[in-house]
Amino acid sequence: MTQPTPIRRVPRHLRTALDLAARGVPVLPLRAGKVPFANCPACLYTSCGGRPNMKTPGPCDCPRPCHAWAAATTDPDVITGPAWTTAWKQAAAVAWHPGGVGLTVVDLDHADAVAWARRTLPATRTVPTTRGEHWIYQGAMPSANAVRDGVDIKSTMVYARWLGPGTGTMTTLPDTVRELVVKEPSPVRPVTVAVPSGRGECRHRTPVYLERGIAMAEQRITAATSGVHATVYRTFLAVLSAHGRCGCLTEAHAARLFAAAQTRGESPRHCTDAWTNARIALGM
Repeated sequence: MTQPTPIRRVPRHLRTALDLAARGVPVLPLRAGKVPFANCPACLYTSCGGRPNMKTPGPCDCPRPCHAWAAATTDPDVITGPAWTTAWKQAAAVAWHPGGVGLTVVDLDHADAVAWARRTLPATRTVPTTRGEHWIYQGAMPSANAVRDGVDIKSTMVYARWLGPGTGTMTTLPDTVRELVVKEPSPVRPVTVAVPSGRGECRHRTPVYLERGIAMAEQRITAATSGVHATVYRTFLAVLSAHGRCGCLTEAHAARLFAAAQTRGESPRHCTDAWTNARIALGM
């Protein structure tokens, strides 16, 4: 007698992820603590240029999907593939990339923040969270944390935990929300580089040589259409490798690079972290 084929049980979070992906929502698995799974040792912490706890990605050469928001995908072959097989079995939640589907989440972390939103923002689709609410708007924008007490903006280059479809009609992202992230750029951290002794006049002090290098770096950052964080880190790495050991870089040069990065949605803190990580990688 032929034995019936065992029925494979699909993990609950994997079923949710596939349903969202079928509707065009980019997804990824999260482990406990709302943190993405690491793909390889190079994806751990800041070793690949990313932010601590893998919440934003850095460059990685492993063959698996990049971690953090950059791993979010709608491809069912990736979602069910071997790279995430174990992850879905251990997953504590599903995350999604709001900016990847043209949306913005206003994350309201406590009752006072919710009360502020109800007084200030146009009604839209809302999703209850553990301590507050997610308000979801149509339209993408740069993300930012702590734009006011208990309020984070989650859109491009971040992920949000999927907590359900919510209720209410989704409305267009208002200027009131966009204006929350418009701030004066933070001062650039002073650039400290040692001037090697015994080498005479540095060739990088030639105005044309240095200006061309900084201008090319600015152009590379502002032209990035994807993988912006990785592009910023690699560009900082290249600039410091070429100019960082001879004393030619100034705070004004660093400020230009930081400003270029911020036009692509990078926060001043992201810029500082990428600059610091690049210096560490070069032993500066």
